[in-house]
Amino acid sequence: MKALAKAFAAAEAALDKKAYDLVVLEVEHLKSVADYFVVATGRSDVQVQAIARGIEERMALEKQRPLAIEGFQHAHWIVLDYDDVVVHLFYEPAREFYRLETNWIDAVEVKLPEPLRAQVKTLRLRASG
Repeated sequence: MKALAKAFAAAEAALDKKAYDLVVLEVEHLKSVADYFVVATGRSDVQVQAIARGIEERMALEKQRPLAIEGFQHAHWIVLDYDDVVVHLFYEPAREFYRLETNWIDAVEVKLPEPLRAQVKTLRLRASG
């Protein structure tokens, strides 16, 4: 499975569990770590865990197993490492504190395909309203 398709599959699974503020970043300068980062937020530690489980289930259907999972117990910041795609799931206050996306100023946000883009927009509107 190609890295971008893997990132989109993880993003879709996260959105299915109502993750919001989801972005897919191409991190070309971090090729030794990953090709893409998927970053998303949940409203509670329980929701963040549910998002992580949903991603694991979806990726298993694609015959993808994580190399490592960190932070599941406390669920303030869960990292799922799928080799060329690393998923960062945050509980809302932790995302604000770490502001992960701002650490990689040369990362490029990937335009999501439809219907994922529409789903992100809908969830963003619900979160702000």
